[in-house]
Amino acid sequence: MLRRTRILLATVAFVMVTLLFLDLTGTMRHSFGWMAKIQFLPALLAMNLVIVVALLLLTLVFGRIYCSVVCPLGVMQDLMARFNRKKNKYSYSKTKKWLRYGVMGVFIIALIAGVGSLVALLAPYSSFGRIANNLFRPLYEFANNALASYSASHDSYTFSSTDIWVRSLPTFIIAAVTFVVLFVLAYRNGRTYCNTICPVGTFLSLFARFSWLRVKIDADKCIKCGKCARGCKASCIDFKNYSIDYSRCVVCGNCIDKCDKKHAISYGPVKLTAKAETQEKEEQVDTSRRSFLMATAMATTAAVLAQEKKKVDGGLAEIEDKAVVERNTPITPPGSISASNMAKHCTACQLCVSACPNDVLRPSSGLLTLMQPTMSYERGYCRPECNECSSVCPAGAIRPITLDVKSSTQIGHAVWVKKNCIPVVDGVECGNCERHCPVGAISMVLLDENDELSPLVPAVNESRCIGCGACENLCPARPFSAIYVEGHEVHKQV
Repeated sequence: MLRRTRILLATVAFVMVTLLFLDLTGTMRHSFGWMAKIQFLPALLAMNLVIVVALLLLTLVFGRIYCSVVCPLGVMQDLMARFNRKKNKYSYSKTKKWLRYGVMGVFIIALIAGVGSLVALLAPYSSFGRIANNLFRPLYEFANNALASYSASHDSYTFSSTDIWVRSLPTFIIAAVTFVVLFVLAYRNGRTYCNTICPVGTFLSLFARFSWLRVKIDADKCIKCGKCARGCKASCIDFKNYSIDYSRCVVCGNCIDKCDKKHAISYGPVKLTAKAETQEKEEQVDTSRRSFLMATAMATTAAVLAQEKKKVDGGLAEIEDKAVVERNTPITPPGSISASNMAKHCTACQLCVSACPNDVLRPSSGLLTLMQPTMSYERGYCRPECNECSSVCPAGAIRPITLDVKSSTQIGHAVWVKKNCIPVVDGVECGNCERHCPVGAISMVLLDENDELSPLVPAVNESRCIGCGACENLCPARPFSAIYVEGHEVHKQV
């Protein structure tokens, strides 16, 4: 019963979280967005103490059930492990404390120091988000486009096609490598990642060892057949000594199902014997200093590829794709407040990237901000009527922002590049940037104020410009726009 209940809950949770990254219409994110907010690290970074305390209490009562039900990366590992059809797959192994606590120590230091790229590499929810957004989503989009093409051929437009493109090659490679490594580890040894690398799992293990409900072995009924250990993906059952490492047990229930005849394993409140109490006290003394330090530390705490698809104007002339602009200061989304706030809170889960309907957000290729979202306007611009990214961010890196506030938030300012401007280079009128500026920050003026016949060129009022990128995106100059947006380290209100 425990195993079936766990599988049911884990399946529902996994499907809901995955749909957050696959959703093409935004409806799923509005329905299941809370699933991202109850992930441990995003809740901690967002200072959502209610969620953090609830997850810790859940662990103290039920054990590490978070890892087997709520965490999508943990559930995905269970799915991967099922590809191994061997009946006797696993065996008991001693915990590698030096590796577990070493990785968690590095993770905490990176978290406090604001090294977001290292945090993103180790965080479980972030790893799953990258895999879902870079590997699962293109497959989902391909299936959607196939349905759109089929329905259009039958005069039905139920589905609409979408562009499939790689937003960041480095992030795509990291996601692919992570997926392969996880698959190999899960196929061979089940929950190896969870119990040796995952910093969230290690942190929760400090509380799980004292949980009220636990899987326990009845020595009087046990015949030492070893079936429980061979079915344990966490490799935490030492059946020879009738002991279970509760810091690694994720309460999957597999061992209970394996012990089908003798019923020597059960799940419930644990009554400690005198020997067990002594062992518990020794473990508590041994880990008390480490637990305190870790808990305190936790609490205080690119090249972009275009789709290989030719764009044509009226089926006659090819339109060259825009080149990626190299900005002195990267642009962060409205609601992120500053580049510093983004670096400290962002887990690089890619949820905002997948939610952006205008193809503006993509993962950064910078070393310290690797995989965190940055803005670029080659494929679209940040429309004033859209605040999707701020509504889905679970970690507080992009704070919720109303449309009125967004329209007056200056994330950057436009800069004119004379050598690329069509009126200057080709001697023809343009004014596209002025016509499409949503805040009226651009006006056309004479290039030479003393010559009435000189071409009209854009002049930017930086005090009004909000950095939305409409001018850069809609500028007809190719491959480099004649006007681009330079980001601001700290956002302003205009």
